[in-house]
Amino acid sequence: MGAVQRLAELGLGALELGWVQSVRVKEETCEAIRAEAQRSGVRISVHAPYYINLNASKEEWPKSRKRLMDAARYGNLAGASDIIFHPGSYLGLPPAKALAVAIPRLRKCVEELLGDGNPVTLRPETMGKRGMLGSLEDVLEMAREVEGVQPCLDASHLHARTGDGSLNSTDEWREVLRSYKKALGAASLRRLHIHLSGIEYTEKGERRHLPMAESDFDLEGFLRALVESGCRGRIVCESPVMEHDALLFQNTWDRLARKKG
Repeated sequence: MGAVQRLAELGLGALELGWVQSVRVKEETCEAIRAEAQRSGVRISVHAPYYINLNASKEEWPKSRKRLMDAARYGNLAGASDIIFHPGSYLGLPPAKALAVAIPRLRKCVEELLGDGNPVTLRPETMGKRGMLGSLEDVLEMAREVEGVQPCLDASHLHARTGDGSLNSTDEWREVLRSYKKALGAASLRRLHIHLSGIEYTEKGERRHLPMAESDFDLEGFLRALVESGCRGRIVCESPVMEHDALLFQNTWDRLARKKG
């Protein structure tokens, strides 16, 4: 609740609850978070535990599934509209074969949540390493195939995933957004959920998150592409200097939006 209040004091409007190790929260705590968020006008999402793999073995999948479903159920109680999760690993399979396992599992999760009256949107996140299930194409395919699923567009991960410094200009991000729109429709660009931070990477992809000022990520180029494409939604800051960079992101967005008119 204190985090919600602090965000409201800073003039920021979105909070992602980081339940990344496990979902250990009481129902009454969730209800208090929901009430404070509604009072403060802060929109809530949840980052589910890291240990989820839609492509897990049959023996391991029930554990992954429970982590995702617990995040969705308690997240809904806390007022979260979106549940973000790492979709897992290819485990040596070609992407198409991994998706053939992942998508039916994801569909059954959504069906169960809807059957329980839970309206949260499940959002598989784009990942920063090429061996991970979670390329732009992967998450667009999941969203295209399963109603109730939308991507979490982690821009820093996508930049790092290339391993060569590319995907870091306004033109390149415009192309990403065109692909997003083509796959999911124009309305999808008005309900984006984005993760953003500085990023360190090697030729193999992501190493760690950095403050934006210590990274080669072109923040203004990325935000310009969003503004020019008429995008809406929320941007969640994952920087080690969270408050500083969150305000940097918002101020840069506001300046570019004013310039566009």
